[in-house]
Amino acid sequence: MRAMRLPPLLGTLFALSLAVLLGWSFWRSAGWLQLCAGLALFLFGMQCLEEGLRQLAGGGLERLLARSTGTPVRGLLFGMGGTALLQSTTLVSLLTIAFIGSGLIQLAGGISVILGANLGATSGIWLLALAGQDLSLSPLALPLLVFGVLGGFTGAKGKAAGRVVLGVAFIFLGIDQLKLGFDQSGAGLDLASVEGSGVAGTALFVLAGLAVTVVLQSSHATLMLTLAALGGGQLQLEQGLAIAVGSNVGSSVSTAFVGMLGGNRSGQRLALAHALFNIVTATAALVLLAPLTWLVRTVAGIAGFGGNPLLQLALFHTLFNAGGVALFWPWQRQLEARLVRWLPDRPDPAMPEAHEADAAIERVHARHLSGPALESVDAAAAAVALELRHLGQLCMEVICQALCLPARGLAEAETDPALLDGSCAPSPAVDAGQLYQQRVKGVYGDLLAFMSRLELPLDEEHQRFWSGSQLAAMQMVNAVKGAQHLQKNLQRRLAGPDGPVRAAYLDLRAWLFGQLRALHALHGQDDPEVLAAELARLDAEAEAFHARFRQQLFAQVRAGAIGGLEAGSLLNDQGYADQVYRQLRHLFDRAGEPGSLQQLRQLSTVA
Repeated sequence: MRAMRLPPLLGTLFALSLAVLLGWSFWRSAGWLQLCAGLALFLFGMQCLEEGLRQLAGGGLERLLARSTGTPVRGLLFGMGGTALLQSTTLVSLLTIAFIGSGLIQLAGGISVILGANLGATSGIWLLALAGQDLSLSPLALPLLVFGVLGGFTGAKGKAAGRVVLGVAFIFLGIDQLKLGFDQSGAGLDLASVEGSGVAGTALFVLAGLAVTVVLQSSHATLMLTLAALGGGQLQLEQGLAIAVGSNVGSSVSTAFVGMLGGNRSGQRLALAHALFNIVTATAALVLLAPLTWLVRTVAGIAGFGGNPLLQLALFHTLFNAGGVALFWPWQRQLEARLVRWLPDRPDPAMPEAHEADAAIERVHARHLSGPALESVDAAAAAVALELRHLGQLCMEVICQALCLPARGLAEAETDPALLDGSCAPSPAVDAGQLYQQRVKGVYGDLLAFMSRLELPLDEEHQRFWSGSQLAAMQMVNAVKGAQHLQKNLQRRLAGPDGPVRAAYLDLRAWLFGQLRALHALHGQDDPEVLAAELARLDAEAEAFHARFRQQLFAQVRAGAIGGLEAGSLLNDQGYADQVYRQLRHLFDRAGEPGSLQQLRQLSTVA
């Protein structure tokens, strides 16, 4: 259950207006007050239950998700079990979207989890239907409240367990309040008298179920209201079935909204898959509503609860979700291919040409960061690690442009010597400062904003990774700024006549480009020993080059080939070149990925 955020002023005005309206309605109707109070207790209980169970699971839920997506059956079982445990399709869906967007699992595995989550959601409806009988649950809730509060004084795990117990207690109290509210409302809320036959009547109740679910952000709350109304005689069974279909569609609206607007391309694909599943399943259920209703009544009669509309609603909910899974199951691979085709990866805008420098160029933004990734510490860390690589690639491209060299040369096996000996003429490079604004600043800002939004507690290992990642991003940006300083003299000298000064700048550029190519090749290196050895080699080469460069420079000054002012400029630019290398090299010195994230990567690879 996740609420959608409004702008602060608009949210305040809406809250005040709603409070005034509700206060007036409570004064007018005691039964309506009891209904709203019961709904509030129920929603708060669901929130406590979800939070407590997730805290008890710790990182176990994330590890199980990473391990469970290797095959469709395992993904289906995880979706069923996770949703049955947490009683939140939204939470399981958002966690899956976060893992896909962070590269920890693949889209195919995520689709099977979504199918399982919709099946697992039916378990909660059975529990609510059983709890909504003519038995008062308040006597059970009172001791649970006491035990839940006491659990908060027994450490972290005890506090989480106490929150689960409190959640169950508030759910029980909410169910009783809802039943009392419907009993007191009587004919004032008698929806059974509303014309519900025909296509128009069915559509009305479907839309009602969808709207209530979107407003309450909980299909469980909508179905609990429906069950209470069925138990009190304010709804007919057929009307309740239509509401159940609408609530199923509404349960994917918030997930789709968060996934489509707050997610990256991978997360958007899964959010769309979730919405498609619920819409197609609901459409099929409505087309087959008459035979499904007959089947429900027949099975209920055989099972002995033919006179119980609450259990019949739970049975219908299970049947049409199971039918949807059966409909989608054979087409998962085809659906995955279609989703990739409908929502292809968005490439970064092309590097502008020199004549476009003053034009309004589209700014590059983060690729791998998404709102759902903030639901999990490890998913957020994985997204940050991916985005740091993206930022590093962009920074290297800008630096190459500042060196008057093509960025494609970073990935080539060998560099054309003629290219390294050339100047920027006749097509001078775009100013590195403008390139920073267009290609780096947006990603850097997105990364810092994302990292500041994480509200989950971080252990020492994750805090170290977080700080190291922020430092690495800042150093990459500083490397671009160093290249901006280097570009000024480099362009002018390379365009000048041949001589010792131009030769020195060519030598400096060739060395720096070679270091960039070596660092670029290290992005895929996961072995820490190999990485450390390669970095030590590059550092030794850097020291040797700078010593040789200074020695040759001073020898040329003594011989009169280079003047003192030119030598000073070369030494300054040598410092900028060394700064560029050192700042980019520190990207690999940052705190390593947390052990829990490394474990998730291993589990998803094994799966």
